[in-house]
Amino acid sequence: MIINREARISVIDLFDLNEPFRTGSFIIKEDDVTIVETSASPSIPYLIEGLEEMDIPLEQIKNIIVTHVHLDHAGGVGVFLEKCPNAKIIVHEKGARHLINPERLEAGARQVYGSDFDRLFHPILPVPEDRLIVKKHEETLQIGPDSKLTFYDTPGHSRHHFSIYDEKSKGIFTGDTAGINYDYILKGESLYLPSTSPNQFNPEEMLQSLDLYSQLELKKIYFGHFGISEEPAKVLTEVRKWIKIFTETALEISREFTLENQLPALTEALIKTVLDSNQQLDRNNDFLRLLELDMKVSAMGLIDYLEKNNSKKDV
Repeated sequence: MIINREARISVIDLFDLNEPFRTGSFIIKEDDVTIVETSASPSIPYLIEGLEEMDIPLEQIKNIIVTHVHLDHAGGVGVFLEKCPNAKIIVHEKGARHLINPERLEAGARQVYGSDFDRLFHPILPVPEDRLIVKKHEETLQIGPDSKLTFYDTPGHSRHHFSIYDEKSKGIFTGDTAGINYDYILKGESLYLPSTSPNQFNPEEMLQSLDLYSQLELKKIYFGHFGISEEPAKVLTEVRKWIKIFTETALEISREFTLENQLPALTEALIKTVLDSNQQLDRNNDFLRLLELDMKVSAMGLIDYLEKNNSKKDV
């Protein structure tokens, strides 16, 4: 599935975790082609198929950008790079070493996904160091004669996360920092939720990153999960609100349950809170399936954050 096929910036649905509207790859068409996000290795056939449908040869791809190195955004980058002879990978300075040697990334993901890991993420190939470009805060990349990208350090979801501002469209590629956009799977119902997955989630840093977005001339938000929003002010307001709700809910659960019982309790509480916010949401089974998955992973990150920051204090 391709969204905005004829536009300068298109989205290819990568069917991450075998789900539609879950994770997308953005294709920026200039003289050379720039791609933002690859998702995991099982998604690479969908990415290549989409590029073929758009008549974009792999030799034309110059830049492959990953907002951060979590496997649902960058796990397939090594596999894809082997097929793109003229491309280089652009990554946050704190993420480069994990692409060169992905052993720690794989170990962390295996802890989260257990026996499902191989089906969802295998294989993870290392990226040769000479094909990596590191970008730091406020550094830029010229991708066309009148087209420039600016990179911003945006922690909160992870410490190796940057966001990329596209000057021409006045849009920003937010990876996971601006959360998850469920509009496409909900078919008209608007919902934006934070992504608080383990193990570097920090609500204070995430809010600071959202404040940085607010300082930009912003007309579009390009979500890693999923698609494009043309209401950035609403997105930022909603995600800020839900960060507060998520952290307060996690704190309540941490006071009521022992650590070994917190994950199911918090997952259930987050799902209930989201569904209670809009009675239309529980009528969409595809959305409910994704929500259950997302809230379990977000609950893991919230519990991890509270454990690291003395869970009995206010957040």
